Amino acid sequence: MNWFILVVAGLFEIGWAIGLKYTEGFTRFWPTVATVFSMIVSLGLLGVAMKSLPVGTAYAVWVGVGAVGTAVLGIVLLGEPANFLRLLSLGLIVAGIVGLKLATPA
Repeated sequence: MNWFILVVAGLFEIGWAIGLKYTEGFTRFWPTVATVFSMIVSLGLLGVAMKSLPVGTAYAVWVGVGAVGTAVLGIVLLGEPANFLRLLSLGLIVAGIVGLKLATPA
C-alpha cells in the first residue's frame, strides 16, 4: 500500500511541477491555488509512505516519478523536444525507479 501511496505522491508532484508553469510566477490565482494544493498533498503522501519505506528509496522514487511525468507532460503539453537522447534518459530514470523497487523489501 505504501508503494501505491508513494506513486500517488509522485503524481501530485507532477501536478505541482506543471502547475508552476501555469501560475506565471504565482500571478494567476487559481493555478496558484491548485499548485500549492498539489504541493501539500504530494509532500503529505510522501511522508506517509516514508513511515515504512527507506527514506533514500522513497525519496528517489518520488523524485523519479515526478521527473519522468513532468518531462513527458512537458513534451505533450508544452511542445518540449522529444529527441532520442532525452527519451533514452527518461527510460534510464524509469529503469532506476524499477530497480529501487525491486531492491527494496516490501
